[in-house]
Amino acid sequence: MTWLQYAAVILAFFISHSVPVRPKIRAVLVARLGERGFTTAYSALSLVMLAAVIAAAGHAPFVLLWSQAAWQHHVVMAGMLGVCVLLAFSVGRPNPFSFGGARNDQFDPARPGIVRWTRHPVLMALLAWSMLHLLPNGNLAHVILFGIFAGFAAMGTKLVDRRKRRLMGDDQWQALLAQVRASPLVPAPARGTKVLIRAGVALIIYTALVVLHPMVIGVPVWG
Repeated sequence: MTWLQYAAVILAFFISHSVPVRPKIRAVLVARLGERGFTTAYSALSLVMLAAVIAAAGHAPFVLLWSQAAWQHHVVMAGMLGVCVLLAFSVGRPNPFSFGGARNDQFDPARPGIVRWTRHPVLMALLAWSMLHLLPNGNLAHVILFGIFAGFAAMGTKLVDRRKRRLMGDDQWQALLAQVRASPLVPAPARGTKVLIRAGVALIIYTALVVLHPMVIGVPVWG
């Protein structure tokens, strides 16, 4: 694979992520697929394109910038558990501040859950995933890939904030944010079973990533 082909795959990845969520296009897709159908299709497309762009990085010209070390893999393994916890406690929860919220009309600022720590948990998970994977992948193609993802996640928080403030109105956005910040840093859950379920989901996701990583990505986690 040439550098030009690699760049084309990266471009296709970002087009596939940005075009479907544009307001007019998203409205058409939701009208045809339904909210749940759109979310499912968009998530599936995201996973396929993510696997494709990571595979492309593995076939791009190899230019070593730094070597691997055993400690890097330990850091990634520990950090990815945190990423899985962040995802498990954010996906499918009401979050009017971000793009991935579900049932936002049911959001309770007194019990904001993970939103108390970050308005954009999915983007924070992407940022952490990118930074962690930079450690053991010190070749130019992967540095470009994970660097772009990290930059995308960091800039995405600002772009989503701007869009949500515009849609909600600045006064309402500020008032809701103030209510969230006034809630306990570790809010008591309405039901403890939900916490246990989401913790279990995090462990399942983590285990699946460890098992499937060599099959999907082609690289063992301890490689």
